[in-house]
Amino acid sequence: MCCDLKRRFLLLYATQKGQAKAIAEEIWQQAGAHGLEADMHCISEMDKYNLETEKDPVVIVISTTGTGDPPDAARKFVKKIQDTTLPPDHFAHLQYGLLGLGDSEYTFFCNGGKTVDRRLQELGAQHFYDTGLADDCVGLELVVDPWIDGLWLALKEAFLLQKEKEGMSSDAVSSSLSAAPHVGHELNLSSEVQNLKLEDERVRSSDVLTQKLVDIHLMASTRDTEPSLVHSVPPVSQSALSIPALPPEYIEVQFQDTHGKNPHLSSLISEGTAFEVPVTKAVQLTREDAIKTALLLELDIADTVFDYQPGDAFCVLCPNNVNEVEELLHILGLSEKGEYFVCVKVKEGTKKKGAAHPQHIPERSTLKFILTWCLEIRAIPKKAFLRALVECTSDVGEKRRLQELCSRQGASDYTRFIRDSNVCLLDLLHAFPSCKPSLNLLIEHLPKLQARSYSVSSSNLYQPGKLCFVFNIVEFPACPARPVSRKGVCTGWLAELVLPLLHLNKNTLDTKGESSSTEKISIFARPNNNFHLPADPSVPFVMVGPGTGISPFIGFLQHRQKLREEHADWEFGETWLVFGCRHQDRDYLFKQLRCFLENGTLTHLKVCFSRDSSTAEVAPPKYVQDVIRLYAKEIARVLLKERGYFYVCGDKKHMADGVSDAVVDILSMEMEADKLEAMKILAMLREAKRYLQDVWS
Repeated sequence: MCCDLKRRFLLLYATQKGQAKAIAEEIWQQAGAHGLEADMHCISEMDKYNLETEKDPVVIVISTTGTGDPPDAARKFVKKIQDTTLPPDHFAHLQYGLLGLGDSEYTFFCNGGKTVDRRLQELGAQHFYDTGLADDCVGLELVVDPWIDGLWLALKEAFLLQKEKEGMSSDAVSSSLSAAPHVGHELNLSSEVQNLKLEDERVRSSDVLTQKLVDIHLMASTRDTEPSLVHSVPPVSQSALSIPALPPEYIEVQFQDTHGKNPHLSSLISEGTAFEVPVTKAVQLTREDAIKTALLLELDIADTVFDYQPGDAFCVLCPNNVNEVEELLHILGLSEKGEYFVCVKVKEGTKKKGAAHPQHIPERSTLKFILTWCLEIRAIPKKAFLRALVECTSDVGEKRRLQELCSRQGASDYTRFIRDSNVCLLDLLHAFPSCKPSLNLLIEHLPKLQARSYSVSSSNLYQPGKLCFVFNIVEFPACPARPVSRKGVCTGWLAELVLPLLHLNKNTLDTKGESSSTEKISIFARPNNNFHLPADPSVPFVMVGPGTGISPFIGFLQHRQKLREEHADWEFGETWLVFGCRHQDRDYLFKQLRCFLENGTLTHLKVCFSRDSSTAEVAPPKYVQDVIRLYAKEIARVLLKERGYFYVCGDKKHMADGVSDAVVDILSMEMEADKLEAMKILAMLREAKRYLQDVWS
């Protein structure tokens, strides 16, 4: 009995969108096969565990949200451990392993996990297993899967060490743990990038598929030598497969009648208040032949208590595409049931640990409401979902291919044909027509439909009672794995919604009167605590925003113009705006920027056009980072001598990194310092909240 108790470990997760929880559940499921018991809790449930007295190993899976913050569920926990009165040996008794989730597209990669990891170390806690940092940019599973595989040997060694410290014989626990299947690994942790690379010593035993292989080539043409979503080639097609454990079902769905009302959309958000506001203006900012279509929408918030500052963001509650919902109902054979109310309950006797009613599913609503407003039907299916779909597939060839796509051996196929191709559930159901999942399976595996965040492009001081924002209509072109093109869930919906409002002259904001349209959208606040104008108006600042990245800076300039009008005696600092787009005549979004220049609100306006040809002897700069380098001395003066601010907004991968590299080069050149020293200066500017980014991938 003593040995059985010692095989327990504490498993904590902190999730924002469900990924960390799903990974923790995978660890919990695998633990049993290794003779262990995972005591799993959300990190916010601090009444159910106590790290101050915890004697067993602790495993933490934590994601990152926003610009590097821990998820909402971890806020109280982080605040508690960051108490400066805690002694440096507060957690000296604690042995833990941490898996952080993040996206290297963002500056503060895995910062949620790094913050907790660093603080636990400061308080004396010890690693029993090296920290893993998984990157959603390239695929979480590239680190998550081998990290979990190596966890079991590390736990075994932690238990043995624990026994030795207690002065007891380790034979019993050793033999008990050895009796359970486990996997050994050699762990190599790079101190610079902290990416885990684990090499299998033997085949993973959690759920190895050993079967006589189906001759897939009978199902496909012998000429198919290239893999596809539905077809594999050797070695995958000839491999025994290591697939995830089958997730236990835990949801029960009961159809009721068609009488009643669906819940209000405001009930779908967990924090804050949702406001239903009319769209009073819609303007297309780009020409028809522009590569991307940018729209500006104006909302009337006068009758609400919604408030914002320039630089803030807000969220839009958006529905799934109505045609895709109808198509999904048709494939599921539930077209006649769309308007029926359903009751969703936790299945009695489910084997799922901590099974609970999904918070994003109303207690009572129609099936169509759930598929329209609650579930992200466009979500890229995770491997656990694919594993569950295997059991709903009757065709033997289709079944095998789904097994391959969720297997370790098919990892590259999963990345190529599902993840990178933006394949969703509908695409899978078309590609594998014998797959007939139940409604409860969809509710269990499809994540919550997330509200979409947009930067405010106006000032409440300049335009009282109005809120403007700008966005590109996102396009997903068809590809071999997904033969249909699609628009973004929210941007496609908004574009269709405001079609009647769009003005004939789409290249101007000069409108004579506003539409009496009654189209409304639901929004809620998402304040940005950092991306605001300097508190001191005399401080100079630089704004860099190509494309729709200019959006928050329109609000900055409107606000600054109004302040200048109302406070003629104030001292106002120098302002720079660097804007870039492809073509001057197609997608120069705000040509009225010159008005800010003429009235003195804007001191310097620098623009560049990356796709326009030039006959000048010296070619003009193509990108915003090129412009910044042209004005190196001025930029260095603003940042170093005048202690100014530097704002960057827009695409992370193709712009923000290039801008930060340019700033490093400028600092290095103007300070006559090496690049490493310049990088340290930039890090200090970030820390001081004087180099600020609002970026997206």
